[in-house]
Amino acid sequence: MENTTPNNNEYIVIKAKSNGCQVFGLTRGQDTRLHHSEKLDKGEILIVQFTEHTSAIKIRGKAVVLTKHGEVDTED
Repeated sequence: MENTTPNNNEYIVIKAKSNGCQVFGLTRGQDTRLHHSEKLDKGEILIVQFTEHTSAIKIRGKAVVLTKHGEVDTED
């Protein structure tokens, strides 16, 4: 049987580059739904991780995202 448990040791860092940057957590399952949201102001940092409930993270606004795979700037 396949192990489908997400790796809860991986964190993602999101740093807002402007006021009002929004971060949304989206659910797993047949229907993807919004289950959590945060609003960040310039310079604020949010550390997040994927869980058994969170399968995707959406960012609206200017931010830098740091993962083990590298850095992504939403303006690029």
